[in-house]
Amino acid sequence: MSTTSTSANLSQYSSCEISDALLKLGLPHGGHIPDIHMFSPSATSSEVKICGPAYTVKMVLSSNKTAPKLSEHFVDIAPQGSVIVIDVPPQVKSAVWGGLMTAGAQARSALGVIISGRCRDLAEHRASQFPVFARGHSTLGQSPFTRPSAVNVPLLISPQGEGELEEGSEAFMGVTVEPGDWMVADEDGVVCVPQGIAEKIIELARKGREADDKCMEDIRAGKGVRASFKLHRGK
Repeated sequence: MSTTSTSANLSQYSSCEISDALLKLGLPHGGHIPDIHMFSPSATSSEVKICGPAYTVKMVLSSNKTAPKLSEHFVDIAPQGSVIVIDVPPQVKSAVWGGLMTAGAQARSALGVIISGRCRDLAEHRASQFPVFARGHSTLGQSPFTRPSAVNVPLLISPQGEGELEEGSEAFMGVTVEPGDWMVADEDGVVCVPQGIAEKIIELARKGREADDKCMEDIRAGKGVRASFKLHRGK
């Protein structure tokens, strides 16, 4: 399946449907990257979805003198049709994405940005209708707090601010995003689909939607949630 057809087919399904499909293949937590939300084009919109291959960016603290430095700005080399995925050290409260970067990303025909960190200049992103997903926002810019260190490298994006786990609870492991993995983000959240299993996920998501459509029909007819689930979902 070509990249174009994979994108078109995968984008038919919601992040929830895709997570369900990933769980069926045994991926922990269904590929969900928690606590990243849509900030642009609006805070909530059922019409917004991004689906494309990941172009990864690793940020480090500016005080880190040993990490590599980029020779070009990471936005200037973003591939056309990519989703820019940025990982930021968890303690950082400043933004790593602003209005000028959105302008640069649009000039490169990037599809959107997903940030394990913060953004700023919300009005500019929204005026540009550029999809921005992040953990939060800030008045502070990138400099002098962080700097990009590497692009097109694997990112291990871990949950932030989870606090201590209760005894017996299961740790929510981080999600590794490889360059070229499929990123799907909508109003429900962000999911990473490993590129090697995208076709399987599309097929499982299709079957899951068909089962849920039948469940919905029966539930609305008064047949009950439990009976409908057992009949169409097998549980």
